[in-house]
Amino acid sequence: MKAFKELSKVEAQEQLAMLMEEYGQFKAKELKLNMSRGKPAPEQLDLSMSLLDTVSSETTAEILKEGTADDLRNYGGLVGLPETRKLMAEIMDVDADDVIVCGNSSLNVMYDMVSQAFSHGVAGQTAWAKLGEPVKFLCPVPGYDRHFALTEYFGIEMIPVPLTADGPDMNIVEDYVNADASVKGIWCVPKYSNPTGTTYSDDVIRRFAALSPAAKDFRIYWDNAYAVHDFEQPGESLLNLKAACSEADNENLWYMFASTSKITFAGSGISALASSPDNLAEIRGRLSLQTIGPDKLNQLRHALFLRDLDGVRAHMQKHADIVAPKFETVLRVLDKGLNGLDIGEWTQPKGGYFISFIGLPNTAKRVVSLAKDAGMMLTGAGATYPYGNDAEDSNIRLAPTYPLIEELEDASKLFVLCVKIASLETLLK
Repeated sequence: MKAFKELSKVEAQEQLAMLMEEYGQFKAKELKLNMSRGKPAPEQLDLSMSLLDTVSSETTAEILKEGTADDLRNYGGLVGLPETRKLMAEIMDVDADDVIVCGNSSLNVMYDMVSQAFSHGVAGQTAWAKLGEPVKFLCPVPGYDRHFALTEYFGIEMIPVPLTADGPDMNIVEDYVNADASVKGIWCVPKYSNPTGTTYSDDVIRRFAALSPAAKDFRIYWDNAYAVHDFEQPGESLLNLKAACSEADNENLWYMFASTSKITFAGSGISALASSPDNLAEIRGRLSLQTIGPDKLNQLRHALFLRDLDGVRAHMQKHADIVAPKFETVLRVLDKGLNGLDIGEWTQPKGGYFISFIGLPNTAKRVVSLAKDAGMMLTGAGATYPYGNDAEDSNIRLAPTYPLIEELEDASKLFVLCVKIASLETLLK
């Protein structure tokens, strides 16, 4: 088939008419499909059901008899169990002493870090709320919509930075960070980025570590959400940010976040924060006022269930056996339906939870609308950009994990159809 841009007006109109007829047939099916959020499928959650059996009244009693730790049923253990600190440190590629194990949500921890910066400042610097000028964050795009929503909630000015195949455009990052003291942070999903699946290159990470921020309280907010979410072993490698910052004599430059939300139970996992000794000392001082201790029994469950990094990898291979074929289904349908038409391109990630689709300018909102009217929910057009503003109106995030694989076949075909219709409509204007 010809590329759509090569069609005559008559050919394009005829093609659109046929596609609209096919679209009507999809609408008649009254489908209920959803590729809008990166949720684990029930089959993935089932993989962790025995987590609930690891801690019982009997096992807890045995652990208490050993007398080697504080009573897990009581207050205390502010930074987490030694076992879970070690486990999360292995996932995050840091040392156990660098880690504080928190509640079930890393997003909650990120929110808290930004909130504390506003109310009390970072590293002895003026609280952001008292600066009397806008606070700015750099936001690689397309990126994670919840990072952007959190940032917007606090009234932080968001500056988009293009995300290249190697990571954020570091020329832009360096220009802002090294010259503008109002730039206080940058959001990063460094491995299998949401939504592109990009893994940052070694050079990009070394340039991050070598930054010379104009603001003493600038920090890299390193959300390594997909550190172990590989489709195949070995997965893509990620240079150690902590080591790179230490080598660059910038050891306080980073905060790192991770969780087991897409490893065990999405709503009942554990999260962790890692950073330098100086940063952790400041964080622990605040944490002692916020809580008298975390849920240590849930931490114990995870330590007994996952055990170590080898146990995590073995568990994540079971996830990959479920998730990878779903991605393969979507990518196969995209390739068969759109290849050669010159109306879109898409990422082919080797891990993570998303596929990023870039269509023709001024088509994304129309695609999402068409899909919705035919019974399929997609992430809102523009969601992967600060303020929901994709200037090109071209990016759509696809989330293949939750639907059944047979549903994904229909969903992907419907998506392809909507892309074709929106593209022809745009080209005919």
